[in-house]
Amino acid sequence: MKLQGNIVDIQNKRIFKGEISFKDGKVVSIQEKEHNINHYILPGFVDAHIHIESSMLVPSEFARLAVKHGMVATVSDPHEIANVLGVEGVEFMIANGKRVPFKFNFGAPSCVPATIFESAGAVIDSDGIKVLLENPDIKYLAEMMNYPGVLFDDDEVMKKIAWAKHYNKPIDGHAPGLRGDDVTKYIQAGISTDHECFTYEEALEKLEKGMKILIREGSAAKNFDALIDLLPEHFENMMFCSDDKHPDDLLLHHINNLCARAIAKGIDIFKVLQAACINPVKHYNLDVGLLKENDFADFIVVEDLINFKTVQTYINGELVFDKGTSLIRPIAFENLNNFNCNTKEIADFRFESTSKKIRVIEALEGQLVTNERIASASVLNGNLISNTENDILKMAVVNRYQNQKPAIAFIKNFGLKEGAIASSVGHDSHNIIVVGVSDEAICKAVNLLIKHKGGICAISNLEERIVSLPVAGIMSDQDGETIGKQYAELDAMAKEMGSSFYAPYMTLSFMALLVIPSLKLSDKGLFNGTDFKFTSLEV
Repeated sequence: MKLQGNIVDIQNKRIFKGEISFKDGKVVSIQEKEHNINHYILPGFVDAHIHIESSMLVPSEFARLAVKHGMVATVSDPHEIANVLGVEGVEFMIANGKRVPFKFNFGAPSCVPATIFESAGAVIDSDGIKVLLENPDIKYLAEMMNYPGVLFDDDEVMKKIAWAKHYNKPIDGHAPGLRGDDVTKYIQAGISTDHECFTYEEALEKLEKGMKILIREGSAAKNFDALIDLLPEHFENMMFCSDDKHPDDLLLHHINNLCARAIAKGIDIFKVLQAACINPVKHYNLDVGLLKENDFADFIVVEDLINFKTVQTYINGELVFDKGTSLIRPIAFENLNNFNCNTKEIADFRFESTSKKIRVIEALEGQLVTNERIASASVLNGNLISNTENDILKMAVVNRYQNQKPAIAFIKNFGLKEGAIASSVGHDSHNIIVVGVSDEAICKAVNLLIKHKGGICAISNLEERIVSLPVAGIMSDQDGETIGKQYAELDAMAKEMGSSFYAPYMTLSFMALLVIPSLKLSDKGLFNGTDFKFTSLEV
């Protein structure tokens, strides 16, 4: 086959009119040739770090949507399903992804469970990591979130890192706010990337010490504005990623949007595209073509180099997206799940107290980090309750793997004036997490999720609505367009109930993520992520 257009040669920093010939999945030749075609041909976009599960879609459905935005590959950490189902979950993701023409590059989840301070559905120890890394389908050791384990030379952590080095596979990092001698030791352990930087200064220090920094812009965590000014000078050592992208966002855009935003800031086109297309392929040694002769025929056609609206996407020479239509077909697959808890009673969500002060989690827009606040307690009949006037709402985390009393805390900034919202997408162990204005609403939302064996839901004074997630309790068995639409409707309902967050469900899902400071809630209790130990709700 032959394709003409303005060819973007990123590595040689030139654009020329030309023709690409490709056959049997490879580029045969690239030649300069005059023509009157205005569109541009360039290597496809690569998301350098994403949890496919956060799209609430199985890999095959994710691919159907992603190719619409010029995506040809992802560096995918199956950490979420691994915390639910262990190695079986990782194998499900690999097998499902292989059934469609898209280049998923999965890692070996390094922290399952993420910490010992929560209940997960599985454990992957260093022996399990060895088995995974032996698999050629596993490209790297996924984000080492247990940075305290690295700093204190934890035996299991160091064995996992050693196996990655043994198999010569990159090691991803995860160290929000880590600075100074601590980050130096973390890097010297062999950890090569970080996608968790939320300040310019932090990212610059890590770059100067040899790390590759990912600019993350997901549905909840948004660090583009904080980090993008580093790109002009450090473009050779930076990449773009989404980390977590909800289905409604995936319907709209992907890495193409970050390229457009970077170009709008006046950053050189070749530097932007090196971060978006070239650097992930080289860092992770991916089998993804970079628009060179004898490379895999992975490239895209875009209308211009301003908005990067995709016209066509080719993967291994196969046209997978054409003028508004994804050519990847939905596939059938066998479901898997492990919800094993019984429904709850309203009394399960009582917190008996006479305390006048409580610790409160302050959730922040566009951030995974939280603040710790001290607030006046609201008590009714000896039970701590929500205070909607001051926007301090009761929240709970419910163990979904076994019957256990819910853990209770309070959270600020969700803004709900009625009802409750809940999700079984609760990073990283994916227990049920819920926020509400009353124990009754909280209980009702939790039981709705248990009945459906997973999902996200909203309970208002007038209605209840759920998006069911029966695949491991974190993904749908429906097509991406349907789930994207249902999610958008549920998101709108949460906002009608008072939430002012851009992505209330994505924000909610991270309120149990103990490895991100400072205050979070696991199914075992309130946790101080700065000191890395449990703390008390009552002051």
